[in-house]
Amino acid sequence: MLSPARKTIGILAFTQIASWGSLYYAFAVLAPAIQRELGIGAETAFAAFSWSLLVAGVAAAPVGALVDRHGGRYVMAAGSLASALGLAWLASCATPASYFGAWTLIGLAMALTLYEAAFATINRKIEAGAPRAISTLTLFAGFASTIFWPLTLAIDARLGWRDTFLLYAVLQLAACLPLHLWLGRDAPRPPVYADAPRDSHTLAEAIRHPVFWKLALAFSANVFIFSALAAHLIPLLRVLGHSASTAVLLAALVGPMQVAGRIGERTLARDRAPQVVGRFVFATLPFGLLALALLGTRAWAVALFCVLYGMSNGVLTIIRGTLPRALFGPRHYGAITGALAAPSLLSKAAGPLIGAAILSGAAGQVVLPLALFGCALASLLLYLSAVKPVRAADVPDTAQA
Repeated sequence: MLSPARKTIGILAFTQIASWGSLYYAFAVLAPAIQRELGIGAETAFAAFSWSLLVAGVAAAPVGALVDRHGGRYVMAAGSLASALGLAWLASCATPASYFGAWTLIGLAMALTLYEAAFATINRKIEAGAPRAISTLTLFAGFASTIFWPLTLAIDARLGWRDTFLLYAVLQLAACLPLHLWLGRDAPRPPVYADAPRDSHTLAEAIRHPVFWKLALAFSANVFIFSALAAHLIPLLRVLGHSASTAVLLAALVGPMQVAGRIGERTLARDRAPQVVGRFVFATLPFGLLALALLGTRAWAVALFCVLYGMSNGVLTIIRGTLPRALFGPRHYGAITGALAAPSLLSKAAGPLIGAAILSGAAGQVVLPLALFGCALASLLLYLSAVKPVRAADVPDTAQA
């Protein structure tokens, strides 16, 4: 019989792969066919996708607060229903207005089903082992793109993009919705009495803390880098003089390195505090980007960058899930994590657009890596400033609050 913790991780591992794959990764494969059939340009197609990320960012904190209060069972089940409706709407849209409407609903579905909601659900259901459970979940979910990019390509070749999205809508209804309901109820939390010490910030207390904003900006700068490179790494390598096959081969290192980074976090750094692991993560990326900026015409330098970039991105996902709990406590984890994630989702939406503008300009192949290096350096300094002064005394006590 499965333990409650293994049941929760198993359910969320499947639903995270399915949700990331159908809501996020499938679009990169299907976007050209969508543009052709709807008669819209790439700017419009990707603007709607970016808009969905903005919607997800705005909804992240309220969704996290709902999970804190009620648990993830019904919140994430509602997300599966919203996912199915949004994907079905997208499959049937015929005008740009309808297309944007579908992505608006999908953006809400992202907030209800993806990492922040899943992490908050784990925090409620597996209180003692939440950091290890989050690490395990990201290890499985890291295979979403590996599974869904080729799967989407194969289904699209047989059925077309509309039926592909319809099939993914059915996946959300038939598999993810019942699995989220199967999560079951969470045990009620004991009340916090006014004269009892507590180990958690409220959302309002966290937002007033300088550490919160330093972390939010540090995460946001990193997500901007990853978002820009997710869309433009292969075009950038082509502009730097690498052949299409070499560019794809080098970029393909990123996915396995994400998984390798997460395995390293689970083994080599399993007893380290997330603050310490985060220092390594934030310090790694600037070195990789500097190698890309200065030596990007050489394959070995690009390979080095892809290794460092992939490992950093893989472990950063875990840090985003475990560090808020370590710094601000578990009771209001969902709301605080959602609020921290909101600027990052805005950066995720802006990254591809700003990256395209830089890359299309004069000397874009030099300016883009250097600009991203500056962002990585800024994020490192913000992170170090955030975690350095944190002491046990920084956690509020209700007797003084």
